[in-house]
Amino acid sequence: MIERTHDVASHAAGTRRFITNTGEPRDWASPKADLVTALLGVWFGAGLMIDAWAHANLAELETFFTPWHAVFYSGFAVVSGWIIWQVWRNLRTGRQGVAAVPMGYLAGLVAIPAFAAFGLADLTWHTVLGIETTLNIFFSPSHLGLVVTMLLIITTPLRSAWSAPHVGARPRLGRLLPALIGLAFATTLVSLFLSYGGALQYRPQVIVEALSMGQGPAAVPQGGGPRPVAVGAERVAVAMVVTNVVMLSPVLLLARRWLLPFGSVTVMYAIIALMPGAQTSFRNLPILGAFVAAGLVSDLLIRWLRPSGERRGAYWAFAGLSAFATWTLYLAVASAFAGGLPAVPELWTGAPVVAGLIGLALGVLFLPGPGTPPPYASLER
Repeated sequence: MIERTHDVASHAAGTRRFITNTGEPRDWASPKADLVTALLGVWFGAGLMIDAWAHANLAELETFFTPWHAVFYSGFAVVSGWIIWQVWRNLRTGRQGVAAVPMGYLAGLVAIPAFAAFGLADLTWHTVLGIETTLNIFFSPSHLGLVVTMLLIITTPLRSAWSAPHVGARPRLGRLLPALIGLAFATTLVSLFLSYGGALQYRPQVIVEALSMGQGPAAVPQGGGPRPVAVGAERVAVAMVVTNVVMLSPVLLLARRWLLPFGSVTVMYAIIALMPGAQTSFRNLPILGAFVAAGLVSDLLIRWLRPSGERRGAYWAFAGLSAFATWTLYLAVASAFAGGLPAVPELWTGAPVVAGLIGLALGVLFLPGPGTPPPYASLER
């Protein structure tokens, strides 16, 4: 009885030690720790991509317990264990409460039990209602809870680097790499749950045929899956707009904070392209390659224009030109592999212009004008 009372008291003391804040200024994780967090997040994100492939390409999924779920949830376990270890190391030095949590890691730490709870809810949901295989997969409440909490976990390196004093305004690519990886995988989550409006899943022939019709859908096969899908000019045009916003926004967020080192956008776009590639079993490689090439063009634009939070005009120009170049390459590659330009010239000439104007509008929204607060405040207090 006495021993049991001692164990309870020790447990209560440990809990108080974690909850009670000692008030020291929070420190930042080391660059190596951030890199490990990002790389373990790759495991986590790759598991989701494998699961997305299975849902898009396998006809029948009858159980929650699948190999791809094993990869996904084991990725969650390892990255969560690493984040908790970073906090535990600080607890052992005498810090308590929030003071023991490295800067940028608090949101990820809080998201860990929330993700586990949504995972249990997802198991219950599938047990009672079955496995989703169509559009409803993107609207399942348990899936939405998983994606939001996962986003908080994998963007931990971004929040850590955002206001770290040793990063600087002009970081090298290696130092910024953990943040780039985290934000890119977060973007893949958004693109997955908006993939019904994604433009990177279409094969070149589908894009050219759709933009040759002017309006009205035709049953043609898209990038992946055995079923033909009704794709018309309207659907492709809307998909280009949605994808333009989803893919360009994280780049503009980073360009507002740092003068991005060469290769940053290429790295991000290469990671982002993996999700639509997984969904289509990489049957649309020319389009994915065009998107990665657009990242290289964007990096060249950054080197030329040097956009930043202090160079508003250059920032706006980059936003518009990056979007214009991306979707010009998209249509050019589609036309080259399909064997000809779309039959409606207004569509293939005007679509990149619309994309550029949307990019410019995003640039103005991200960096409106004089009086904008400096972009150096911490993402997490």
